[in-house]
Amino acid sequence: RELQRKSSAPCYPFSKSYTPATEDFARWENLDRKSEEYKDLKEERSSYLWKVLEKIIPDIKSRKTVVQVGTPLTHQRFLRRYQGSYGPAIRADEGSFPFPLTPVNGLLVCGDSCFPGIGIPAVAGSGILAANSVSFDSLKPQLELLEKLTTA
Repeated sequence: RELQRKSSAPCYPFSKSYTPATEDFARWENLDRKSEEYKDLKEERSSYLWKVLEKIIPDIKSRKTVVQVGTPLTHQRFLRRYQGSYGPAIRADEGSFPFPLTPVNGLLVCGDSCFPGIGIPAVAGSGILAANSVSFDSLKPQLELLEKLTTA
């Protein structure tokens, strides 16, 4: 236990904050990611989130250790998203994220465009919903198999 305590990295709180990817891509598409114009726009566009966080944690900017700001170009490059967007553009007063079932028999969907939405936990949840939508009768045998494998 003493060795574990000494070798552990320091613990830091973590915050992942984002706004919907509804920004006009034209504003970003011709920018060089290494340019000052790009860096300035990232700073400008992320300032809203900082202001919101500072209402809850006033000194958050002075306490940060690592900051990574994603942009539509980031999402296009690393997530291979068309024009850097992700998730559906659904107004809260007009609907919600769709569930895994589709009009095509046997075709299910999952990911950030389905319920429960964007973000790693939500996407994982949508995968679980899709897997369990195959057959609700399959859940018990799956759990029994997992139990058998973990006790073997």
